[in-house]
Amino acid sequence: MLSLQVKQQLQEAVGASYYKDDQETLVTHSYDGTPMLQSLPDGVIYPGNTAEVAAVMRILHQHRIPLVSRGSGTNLCGGTVPVQGGIVMVMHRMNAILEVDVQNLTATVQPGLITKQFIEHIEALGLFYPPDPSSMSISTIGGNIAECSGGLRGLKYGTTKDYVLGLECVLASGEILRTGGKLMKDVAGYDLTKLLVGSEGTLAIITEATLKLVPPPRYKKTMLAMFKDMYGASRTVSQIIENRIIPATLEIMDNPTIRVVDDYAKLGLPLDMAAILLIEQDGEHETVERDMQSIEAICRAEQADQISIASTPEEALKLLTARRSAFTALARLRPTTILEDATVPRSKIADMVLEINRIAQKYDVQICTFGHAGDGNLHPTATTDARDSEEIHRVEEAFAEIFEAAIALGGTITGEHGVGLVKAPYLEWKIGPTGIAIMRNLKDAFDPNHLLNPGKIFAKQSRRRVVLHRG
Repeated sequence: MLSLQVKQQLQEAVGASYYKDDQETLVTHSYDGTPMLQSLPDGVIYPGNTAEVAAVMRILHQHRIPLVSRGSGTNLCGGTVPVQGGIVMVMHRMNAILEVDVQNLTATVQPGLITKQFIEHIEALGLFYPPDPSSMSISTIGGNIAECSGGLRGLKYGTTKDYVLGLECVLASGEILRTGGKLMKDVAGYDLTKLLVGSEGTLAIITEATLKLVPPPRYKKTMLAMFKDMYGASRTVSQIIENRIIPATLEIMDNPTIRVVDDYAKLGLPLDMAAILLIEQDGEHETVERDMQSIEAICRAEQADQISIASTPEEALKLLTARRSAFTALARLRPTTILEDATVPRSKIADMVLEINRIAQKYDVQICTFGHAGDGNLHPTATTDARDSEEIHRVEEAFAEIFEAAIALGGTITGEHGVGLVKAPYLEWKIGPTGIAIMRNLKDAFDPNHLLNPGKIFAKQSRRRVVLHRG
């Protein structure tokens, strides 16, 4: 509980109507997109500009009160659950596009801007911002930066970190820090911009971002390749990359995912396929046509059962939208849906798919697999029921083994969702005790009192490694 003095100070900082601590508001901000996690904050605050963010942080710093900054709360790692109470700072009022600089191909925006709104605005100007997380219709630019979000176009264009040129942010002390700028080259000291991207709100509160824009592709073509053999589909992914073709999008859906997506989006997909690859290439007309012909030949060599090409831009958009709805569609199957993002080198995608299938069978759990196959970022998704504690335990053990399998294949525990609360016990598996120590030192330097998003990334105790027994 906050004291009356602190509440009055916070109300003075942002205006009385922009600080709330009624029960409904507290409950609404006690969870995010991660299942089975909830913790009530003591208050919720809605700043309108950087000066107000700084004023709030000075108050919280003085009284040693923790803060979690938040956009739409779509993250899937427990990253915005206020596990130590305190204040949740919602950035939605700070949602302006401050500038689009066509000479430097940059845009400067506030963190509460909805990603899709930004992308549509930029495209209307004849420019292109590639990062496209599946949650983009509701997620914010600030949240994308905090988690270093990826998306369907990540294979060819990269992720959020590749498009953030500069940041304005507020430190735990209330001081304002500016990094980078409208520069293609800048090696003046440590790259604090890249450090803050993906730091999950544990180092600073982002209040403004300068983003890189690029010219839009002139031509696109979208293909569905359908396989009755999952391994053939996975092998196709590796073969496309090995042939030095980098599609704009290279996505995979397994049979359970195909069935629920088709039921949800009414696409008329064949339901007897083990896997479907959604492939899109963009660029110059001649290059796209040549690449798609090569991709089609690879698919046929790997025994694709059916291949179809979207005949109109509207049909292509419908296919991409259906893929983006995979999580929503799967969530209809059972009360609890747990979506993860184990990631491996692209050459290991087939091996990882086989491992996921083996592990699901071992623990007798239902795991549907879809994801960004072209960059090795798979989304094994368990459909389960939080009320069945024994089944939930098996799901947790299965995911632990999936993470171990990914690391054994040269991969990582998370490719785009972040560490947050859920992956914290596994972080040492990936970066080792020396990596943990260095990261803790960075946290101490930025936030010595651990007020910013406490309890995230660093686990009280790392989980014991799984010992894999492969037959």
